[in-house]
Amino acid sequence: MSKGQKAGAFDVRNVIAELIGLYGVVLVVVGLLDDSAEVMEKTGGVNANLWAGIGMLVVAAAFALWSRLRPTVVQPPARDEEGTGRDG
Repeated sequence: MSKGQKAGAFDVRNVIAELIGLYGVVLVVVGLLDDSAEVMEKTGGVNANLWAGIGMLVVAAAFALWSRLRPTVVQPPARDEEGTGRDG
Protein backbone atom coordinates (compact mmCIF):
# COMPACT_ATOMS: atom_id res chain seq x y z
CA MET A 1 0.00 0.00 0.00
CA SER A 2 1.45 3.36 -0.97
CA LYS A 3 1.42 6.40 1.25
CA GLY A 4 -0.05 8.94 -1.19
CA GLN A 5 0.97 12.46 -2.06
CA LYS A 6 0.49 15.77 -0.31
CA ALA A 7 -2.12 18.04 -1.88
CA GLY A 8 0.34 20.98 -1.85
CA ALA A 9 -0.85 23.94 -3.90
CA PHE A 10 -4.21 22.24 -4.47
CA ASP A 11 -5.02 22.27 -0.75
CA VAL A 12 -7.89 24.72 -0.25
CA ARG A 13 -6.23 26.04 2.92
CA ASN A 14 -3.36 27.38 0.82
CA VAL A 15 -5.76 29.17 -1.52
CA ILE A 16 -7.64 30.67 1.42
CA ALA A 17 -4.36 31.78 3.04
CA GLU A 18 -3.19 33.44 -0.18
CA LEU A 19 -6.45 35.31 -0.75
CA ILE A 20 -6.86 36.47 2.84
CA GLY A 21 -3.18 37.41 2.92
CA LEU A 22 -3.47 39.46 -0.26
CA TYR A 23 -6.51 41.34 1.06
CA GLY A 24 -4.72 41.81 4.38
CA VAL A 25 -1.70 43.37 2.69
CA VAL A 26 -3.96 45.73 0.74
CA LEU A 27 -5.76 46.79 3.92
CA VAL A 28 -2.51 47.33 5.82
CA VAL A 29 -1.17 49.53 3.01
CA VAL A 30 -4.42 51.52 2.85
CA GLY A 31 -4.44 51.82 6.64
CA LEU A 32 -0.89 53.17 6.66
CA LEU A 33 -1.36 55.58 3.76
CA ASP A 34 -4.90 56.84 4.38
CA ASP A 35 -5.10 57.77 8.04
CA SER A 36 -6.79 61.14 7.57
CA ALA A 37 -8.93 62.79 10.24
CA GLU A 38 -12.20 62.12 8.38
CA VAL A 39 -11.44 58.41 8.09
CA MET A 40 -10.56 58.25 11.77
CA GLU A 41 -13.78 60.12 12.60
CA LYS A 42 -15.88 57.50 10.77
CA THR A 43 -14.44 54.70 12.89
CA GLY A 44 -14.33 56.45 16.25
CA GLY A 45 -10.60 57.12 16.26
CA VAL A 46 -9.54 53.59 15.32
CA ASN A 47 -7.61 52.85 12.14
CA ALA A 48 -10.00 50.07 11.07
CA ASN A 49 -8.23 49.27 7.80
CA LEU A 50 -4.91 48.78 9.54
CA TRP A 51 -6.30 46.58 12.31
CA ALA A 52 -8.48 44.53 9.96
CA GLY A 53 -5.48 44.04 7.66
CA ILE A 54 -3.27 42.89 10.53
CA GLY A 55 -6.00 40.50 11.65
CA MET A 56 -6.31 39.10 8.13
CA LEU A 57 -2.54 38.59 7.92
CA VAL A 58 -2.63 36.67 11.22
CA VAL A 59 -5.47 34.47 9.94
CA ALA A 60 -3.62 33.87 6.65
CA ALA A 61 -0.48 32.87 8.56
CA ALA A 62 -2.55 30.49 10.70
CA PHE A 63 -4.03 28.82 7.60
CA ALA A 64 -0.58 28.49 6.01
CA LEU A 65 0.88 27.05 9.21
CA TRP A 66 -2.03 24.63 9.55
CA SER A 67 -1.50 23.48 5.98
CA ARG A 68 2.21 22.90 6.62
CA LEU A 69 1.83 21.10 9.94
CA ARG A 70 -1.08 18.86 8.92
CA PRO A 71 -0.93 18.37 5.15
CA THR A 72 -3.79 16.78 3.26
CA VAL A 73 -2.70 13.43 1.85
CA VAL A 74 -4.27 12.35 -1.44
CA GLN A 75 -4.43 8.60 -1.93
CA PRO A 76 -3.65 7.23 -5.39
CA PRO A 77 -6.58 5.66 -7.24
CA ALA A 78 -7.27 2.03 -6.34
CA ARG A 79 -6.23 -0.62 -8.86
CA ASP A 80 -8.38 -3.59 -9.79
CA GLU A 81 -7.08 -7.09 -10.51
CA GLU A 82 -6.11 -6.23 -14.10
CA GLY A 83 -3.96 -3.31 -13.00
CA THR A 84 -6.24 -0.60 -14.33
CA GLY A 85 -8.02 2.05 -12.35
CA ARG A 86 -11.55 1.73 -11.06
CA ASP A 87 -13.04 3.31 -14.16
CA GLY A 88 -11.29 0.87 -16.43
